[in-house]
Amino acid sequence: MVKICCIGAGYVGGPTMAVIALKCPEIEVAVVDISVARISAWNSDQLPIYEPGLDGVVKQCRGKNLFFSTDVENHVSDADIVFVSVNTPTKTQGLGAGKAADLTYWESAARMIADVSKSDKIVVEKSTVPVKTAEAIEKILTHNSKGINFQILSNPEFLAEGTAIQDLLHPDRVLIGGRETPEGQKAIQTLRDVYAHWVPVEQIICTNLWSAELSKLAANAFLAQRISSVNAMSALCEATGADVTQVSHAVGKDTRIGPKFLNASVGFGGSCFQKDILNLVYICECNGLPEVANYWKQVIKVNDYQKNRFVNRVVSSMFNTVSGKKIAILGFAFKKDTGDTRELQLLMFARACWVTKLI
Repeated sequence: MVKICCIGAGYVGGPTMAVIALKCPEIEVAVVDISVARISAWNSDQLPIYEPGLDGVVKQCRGKNLFFSTDVENHVSDADIVFVSVNTPTKTQGLGAGKAADLTYWESAARMIADVSKSDKIVVEKSTVPVKTAEAIEKILTHNSKGINFQILSNPEFLAEGTAIQDLLHPDRVLIGGRETPEGQKAIQTLRDVYAHWVPVEQIICTNLWSAELSKLAANAFLAQRISSVNAMSALCEATGADVTQVSHAVGKDTRIGPKFLNASVGFGGSCFQKDILNLVYICECNGLPEVANYWKQVIKVNDYQKNRFVNRVVSSMFNTVSGKKIAILGFAFKKDTGDTRELQLLMFARACWVTKLI
């Protein structure tokens, strides 16, 4: 029996491993995390995250071939394939602060894998990481390998919160990147065989490591760009009397563009878009591409502009003051069908109203 272990029981690791367990009953899947509270929640009737359909998948597999545990080292040691799905937030201090990805958790996970492993393993990047991260991880694993062979694969997730289970069951594509060596290609085939249990082979794309790592950042950047583009258009629509819903509907009918991510809103939130675009900006700057970096910076600037414009309109409608007034917020998540409040636009609205009140 092939054994899979995923380090990190969050928004990506939990649902992804649950679907793998569902579709591959002959594979033993363990999701491990150092958070006792989080693992306890995964083993309870009240899961730590909400995703439509997730509860049913977990209950169908849990205790059979799907396990949630805090015994990180033993499960990693026993596994043939180790997914790493830890947080990679934006750095808050040091070189690249405010833009670069913080790989502290990733580095710690790699060192732990090297320390506890007693057999050859395939280590899979599931977290969103900067391009060339696999090279650094390889150095850590090789230096501490004790003669053990590690193959690094990049298998980025393309999940949208609120539709994660459907995205996993019916993905547009599965991307696997690895070294262009016989050992690397064999590792790719091993992971490809796992996904082939339910994903058509023609939808499993195999690339080199760097293409896979960069494709995730590129995909999020393109999606965020569409949101900022339609939000910029919404400002022009309000100024001219056009209806942005009608404009986006007409534009989305062009098959070259399509209707997805063309809904005007307060702006994009969540844990991915801003973090990944800032990471992309930093990578461009580090590679001597300031013009490209400035291009992607503008997507963030338009998103901030849209949030400020929304706040200003609300405050203006209340005679330019919120002092002594009560504002009700119906719903508290960055999008529907999720409990995620990270980068929530209404938090920014609340802060802005508080500043206005002080003024």
